[in-house]
Amino acid sequence: MTRRVAVTGVGIVAPGGVGVPAFWDLLSAGRTATRGITLFNPEGFRSRIAAECDFDPAGHGLTADQVAAQDRYIQFAMVAAEEAVRNAGLDTGAENRWRMGVSLGTAVGGTTRLEHDYVDVSHVGQLWDVDHRPAGRHLQRAFSPSSLASAVAEQVGARGPVQTVSTGCTSGLDAIGYAFHSIEEGRLDVCIAGASDSPISPITVACFDAIKATSANNDDPAHASRPFDAHRDGFVMGEGGAVLVLEELEHARARGATVHCEIRGYATFGNAYHMTGLTQEGLEMAEAINRALAHAKVDSSQIDYVNAHGSGTQQNDRHETAAVKKSLGEHAYHVPMSSIKSMVGHSLGAIGAIEIVACVLALAHQVVPPTANYETPDPECDLDYVPKTARELPLRSVLSVGSGFGGFQSAVVLTRQGGRAR
Repeated sequence: MTRRVAVTGVGIVAPGGVGVPAFWDLLSAGRTATRGITLFNPEGFRSRIAAECDFDPAGHGLTADQVAAQDRYIQFAMVAAEEAVRNAGLDTGAENRWRMGVSLGTAVGGTTRLEHDYVDVSHVGQLWDVDHRPAGRHLQRAFSPSSLASAVAEQVGARGPVQTVSTGCTSGLDAIGYAFHSIEEGRLDVCIAGASDSPISPITVACFDAIKATSANNDDPAHASRPFDAHRDGFVMGEGGAVLVLEELEHARARGATVHCEIRGYATFGNAYHMTGLTQEGLEMAEAINRALAHAKVDSSQIDYVNAHGSGTQQNDRHETAAVKKSLGEHAYHVPMSSIKSMVGHSLGAIGAIEIVACVLALAHQVVPPTANYETPDPECDLDYVPKTARELPLRSVLSVGSGFGGFQSAVVLTRQGGRAR
């Protein structure tokens, strides 16, 4: 018998607020958290806007030693994991720790600390032969993305499979997908899954400036992220972390946990086409959607909401619209589809997990988050993008999709459960 996978806990650090209540308040109100960059001086950059987290690690329970040892993105994950475990009512000390794992995603890992310490050891880039002495003693942790999963595993005491997934902007979806498979196939009973990234640093902003992927609407940052709008001009960088507690359904039932929803299907494919380019036909994303629906045993006509990747670039929004039409057929024109990146920006590897938390909350509240800033229809993007205002709807099954540089295309299907797992 196929093992079913329940979501029993969620936690989040996101632009506009730390914690699930603040995050949902932002989304349901259609507010944006995009603003001018404050984490460094962005003068001279093409794009000088971002969706930053107002984050005080000490205020959220991290010790001075933890703050010193862990880069910003790992701090996000630790705080989100603590909330998720608490939300799940999970006593990690009472679990069989060999049957509890961690699967977390990140696209750019410890970029923030690596860049900061390189500036120090190179005397602001003036020295070719660097002086290692100004570097922090935890620099090696920033160099290794595996530090993300290992830090959270140590935090919760997980001794099962522990992995860091890095597949660009689908890292969060894929980390959750791998956790889902690990439980479904019997390797784990519990998995702490999600993703985190803190990419708002000069080197990352410069990388996206170089390919003109980010919005240059610096005079109006609150309205710069405009997925599917005819006047969109790129994505707005974001940051954050989201963590879910996934459990085998019978395991959740045995301990009387509240089941928020189930993860029913997951698939991922590559396009073998281009590092940053996408085909207009959307075949690869459509294949991921089709396989995820088949895995979930959910018909395309049963999807009640599509949580879009919706980055706000010209090619992504066209590609994604075409893919949803291919997979859902005529139903695509009747199902709401929105992008929360319009409100919280694009946090690279973290955003897929943040969007999954948004889907969990949409199912819980029976509300579809809007696409903020959507004003002018694009003839090539002609679906229902839920402009500006959240929409109350009966939701049973939702689909979340992601697209990442490198050709990654992923899809996850979630279905509503209905309260206590007894």
